[in-house]
Amino acid sequence: MMMFIASRAAVSRVLGAIHAAGHDEVTIAQARLLMGIDEDGTRLSVLADRAQVAKQTATALVDKLERAGYVERVRDPGDGRARLVRLTGHAHALLPVARAEEERIETEWAEHLGPERMAGLRDALEALREVTDPYR
Repeated sequence: MMMFIASRAAVSRVLGAIHAAGHDEVTIAQARLLMGIDEDGTRLSVLADRAQVAKQTATALVDKLERAGYVERVRDPGDGRARLVRLTGHAHALLPVARAEEERIETEWAEHLGPERMAGLRDALEALREVTDPYR
């Protein structure tokens, strides 16, 4: 439960920063989907899995993101029948906003925890990633 609370607080702050930067139409569900898109694009089924939503839900979210100009669907160069979802320039404009807020959060947490405990938290999270992140 404790990891969920910290994660929820961080996600809320990052989404709030994105909204404050003028992208207030992005929902938390859409943000989760956007976070799962690889640099060269990602298949919809993979996005659905990463966001832990049904493929039908992912399709609806991608449709809305595409209409808003955040993503585009392109042919998969490895399989001409398949499509990839790729970030547009409009979506790339969100990245510095999100990264800046992430840095502010980490700075605040480090000030609160102190350098040793923050380093321990980072080490623990990296170790947990080995057993929790199937996309690593």
